[in-house]
Amino acid sequence: MAKKRELEEKIERLKSKVKDLRSQLGEITEDAVAMLRDEVTEVASALREGVAEAAAAAAAAASETAAPPVKAKNPVSPLAPAAFPALPVIEGVSFAAAAAGVRYAGRTDVMLAQIAPGSTIAGVFTTSTTRAACVLDCQAKLAGMADETTGAAIVVNSGNANAFTGAAGQASVDAVTGAVAAALDLPINRVFSSSTGVIGEALPHERIVAAMPGLVAALDPAGMEAAARAIMTTDTFPKGACAEVQGEGGVIRIAGIAKGSGMIAPNMATMLVYLFTDAKIPSKMLQKMLSRHVDDTFNAITVDSDTSTSDALILAATGRSAAAEITDLRSRAAKDFEAALHGVMLDLAQQVVRDGEGATKFVEIRVSGAANADDAHKVAMAVANSPLVKTAIAGEDANWGRVVAAVGKSGAKADRDKLRISFGDMVLAENGWRVPDYSEEAASAYMKGQELVIGIDLGLGKAAKSVFTCDLTHRYIDINADYRS
Repeated sequence: MAKKRELEEKIERLKSKVKDLRSQLGEITEDAVAMLRDEVTEVASALREGVAEAAAAAAAAASETAAPPVKAKNPVSPLAPAAFPALPVIEGVSFAAAAAGVRYAGRTDVMLAQIAPGSTIAGVFTTSTTRAACVLDCQAKLAGMADETTGAAIVVNSGNANAFTGAAGQASVDAVTGAVAAALDLPINRVFSSSTGVIGEALPHERIVAAMPGLVAALDPAGMEAAARAIMTTDTFPKGACAEVQGEGGVIRIAGIAKGSGMIAPNMATMLVYLFTDAKIPSKMLQKMLSRHVDDTFNAITVDSDTSTSDALILAATGRSAAAEITDLRSRAAKDFEAALHGVMLDLAQQVVRDGEGATKFVEIRVSGAANADDAHKVAMAVANSPLVKTAIAGEDANWGRVVAAVGKSGAKADRDKLRISFGDMVLAENGWRVPDYSEEAASAYMKGQELVIGIDLGLGKAAKSVFTCDLTHRYIDINADYRS
């Protein structure tokens, strides 16, 4: 602005000189003076335009600096489902999503779920010792004595994990959950929040709070798919699953969404998961059902052996189904509901593996014949997390020796002469050596498939465990090397 004023002053001084010259040099024709005046006016106009253009460019540069950056999406995983499932409406729950600019511009990054009064809530969370503020807040609220006659809500943002952010982390949780409570007229201890994304950066919670009026206005019972897209980070596709089961006197519906692609390893929940059902179930029973199906679903997957600071699984039961309340875990209705719940949980868990960062193969590590359940788990996870095994799978190399090595390092009891290794239906090694009719060509051909099963029979007992993983490709490095940029 100072430069502009300086130029304008110079222009005025030029005009003054023209007037002086005109009065002093009477013999100069009026046409000559007019021509000189036009030239000065033209120069002045050009100067003004230059100043305006410079000011506009500076303003645009400042705007770009202040606004969140735009980042291209990752290509969809080759293991992705053909389409997002048609999820049923769960009576008593409404969803909304918005682009608040938490980290990137133009990306939907906040979801809100409003849950009807009378609903029961259960949850399971990461065991990380560096849990995010939102995880600690949810755990405290679920452990407290909540008034279930009131409504509830879940608010989730992607782009920033609000983890390892000191006292500011809890302040951000309070600001966001407080805004939801005020907007929906709820007690704050019935508002649960989750954050996922970059660790160690302050959450710009004011952007989420500013998006709250639009979120509330957009709440829609059919909005679960939009909510699933809002919680994605490096995910390449939204994840959803559902089931219906016949209860006593009516149908019970279950639907869920999840996010997860990297930093996936057991210790609950390995991702963010939100499940909703219209079943009538007391909160303690709901929690028991949820907790006992974690180990063979969300705790049975791994992409990269890293546990997140922000893992959360929340299950809400609205009680709006016409089916009778489930009060006995031994009843047929309870068993059928649990089986359906387990199916939804396993489906979502496996979708996370199918969306593993850079994944091109979906792999089941199937362990049997272990001396005990703990040993079966150790062997399965040792193989599933082995970089040597995972890179061999990526390269379609039937290197079963790497599986043997992973079994040996697992810490589980094993006997070389009782161990059997198989790829699919093909037994490759047993009795301490590869089988006599071993075919490298057949084993290599099997490895070209997108879905693989690696079988490990320890021959020592009856314990078994299946774990789901994926291959490790260079794309995983590309994604994670560029995560914060």
